[in-house]
Amino acid sequence: MRKILFALIILGLVASSCGSKKKAARKRNTDKTKTVRVEPKTPTEPVKKENDTKNTGFTRMKVSSTEEYIEIFASIAQDEMREFGIPASITLAQGILESGSGMGELTLKTNNHFGIKCHTGWSGGMEYHDDDEKGECFRKYDHPMTSYRDHSLFLTSRSRYASLFDLRKDDYHGWAKGLRKAGYATDPRYPQKLIGLIDKYRLYIYDEQVLGSSGRRERVVSDNDTRHIVRRGDTLYSISKRYNTTVEALKRANRLRNNNIAVGQELKIR
Repeated sequence: MRKILFALIILGLVASSCGSKKKAARKRNTDKTKTVRVEPKTPTEPVKKENDTKNTGFTRMKVSSTEEYIEIFASIAQDEMREFGIPASITLAQGILESGSGMGELTLKTNNHFGIKCHTGWSGGMEYHDDDEKGECFRKYDHPMTSYRDHSLFLTSRSRYASLFDLRKDDYHGWAKGLRKAGYATDPRYPQKLIGLIDKYRLYIYDEQVLGSSGRRERVVSDNDTRHIVRRGDTLYSISKRYNTTVEALKRANRLRNNNIAVGQELKIR
């Protein structure tokens, strides 16, 4: 009987010891377990922006006022005046009016600062926008400077604007009226709006800077001595028609051996 009681006591002690070890082991394992916070990964691909030149090739000038617009584009307008003979004041005034000082809806989408429509033969970018009619096609450019250059080419390459280049380079009143007469805009008050902008912001000073002291020379020296400065797109034939003369008469007056003329060349008409 004593032997049986002793054996039961031994078994109880062994069972108690094993239970304690298992609890201790579970406690140690629990202590080692830690909560690890997983941070969300940051995307490695850049977000594509509408005016990101690296991704789209479209450069938009951010403008917040008319004064800032003039500050940005005055030198560009002057460069165009030097090369094509269009008064910088007129170019700037048209840019301000047509583009809403660079902040208009169409300009923000297209960089079109002069409201030039697609027209026959245009193969560049296009954007459809409601204007005089619904869904009209307007030219779209990658950069505002391209719009300024295309404006110069547009005026110098169309015969309906040819008479404007007979005006003095500082005659912005004549240019404003001539643009409306030639059909650049349908608004009957277009000339007054351009002249108003030029006077308000003193845009004529940019013409004066280009012309300097010798730039105001009249093209008509006297009744019997008319001279013409050759510009891009001119030919002896187009000049002869403008002054109601002939190609042969021009060649004789200027001692030309052929029909070749150069931009900037001065021709005697009679």
